[in-house]
Amino acid sequence: MKAVVWEGPDAPMRVEDIPRPRPGRGEALVQVAAVGVCHTDLHVIKGEVAFPAPGVLGHEISGHVEEIGEGVDGLAVGDRVVGAFIMPCGQCPSCLGGRDNLCTPFFEQNRLRGNLFDGTSRLARADGSRLSMYSMAGLAEYAVVPVTGLALLPPGLPLEESAILGCAAFTAYGAVSRPQGGLAGRTVAVVAVGGVGSSIVQFARHLGASTIIAVDVDDEKLAAVRELGADVTVNGRTEDVREAVLEATGGAGAQVVFEVIGRPETVELGVSLLSEGGQLVVVGIAAGAATAAIPITSMVRRALTITGSYGARTRRDLPEVIRLADEGAFDVRRAVTRRFSLDEAPMAYELLDAGQIKGRAIVVVDAR
Repeated sequence: MKAVVWEGPDAPMRVEDIPRPRPGRGEALVQVAAVGVCHTDLHVIKGEVAFPAPGVLGHEISGHVEEIGEGVDGLAVGDRVVGAFIMPCGQCPSCLGGRDNLCTPFFEQNRLRGNLFDGTSRLARADGSRLSMYSMAGLAEYAVVPVTGLALLPPGLPLEESAILGCAAFTAYGAVSRPQGGLAGRTVAVVAVGGVGSSIVQFARHLGASTIIAVDVDDEKLAAVRELGADVTVNGRTEDVREAVLEATGGAGAQVVFEVIGRPETVELGVSLLSEGGQLVVVGIAAGAATAAIPITSMVRRALTITGSYGARTRRDLPEVIRLADEGAFDVRRAVTRRFSLDEAPMAYELLDAGQIKGRAIVVVDAR
């Protein structure tokens, strides 16, 4: 099969022919239809998030089940599926407690070592040398995925665009589930409206937020997110963001702020936008060991809350995200703004790094 192989932070990614993998127990082989182009992969590509090279990236996919491993129930060859980037083991204390997003084996084996749960990768080069797997290693024609990370895709949703349900929409859904008291009737600000941020806007509108303020430095992204439900847009490059948010909220500030880019300055900005008793939900993955300065006394006196949000609970939330998309609460067609072929995947990440992709792009692997 063809796969996009990442050699390390200073080397270009290349499309190679490698052996097609086989699924093990509790796993399925998926013929990949499309994979989302995400900033988290870009962090790995640039060496900002540690991951063992060489490997294959790509962590949100859609496709058809091609082969099923031992011990798998509820899936059949030919099923349309979506794969989430968090592939829970289903057996550790976190998984048993319903916290799939804190699955210990997933982080220890996959995120740190590039393996699946048995401590090995399913991928190798033609010469037998090992390739790491970032999640299911979706930038390839086929991907092995633990079935705990898969959900069925109904016929009413488009196969290729639905790849973004496994991270962009999935992560956004997890984020909008974090605020205490929900979002209905509350003022919301979203800082950075790329693939995940624009998805948060869609879900916030569905959940009944009273005012949604989108903040970015790109006018095209801001124009696009208005069509997805933002009431107010603020360009942080040309406007005073705090003053604009205060004006949009009658001087109170936003009750809930989502930070979706993972930069110290935007986390600090997010805190400054909060109303009394407000909550900042930090969603963006930062480069390396980046830290943000938080004004402690202000946080204490104003009773502010800062919450981290990493993905969602795969087995419970991925089917719900798919259901909401099927009902029209999340529009995958409008969320996908650009398409690339597998051969063009390296260029897609270069354009993402240059800020030239609005919303979410996908790499189309199988046109079936």
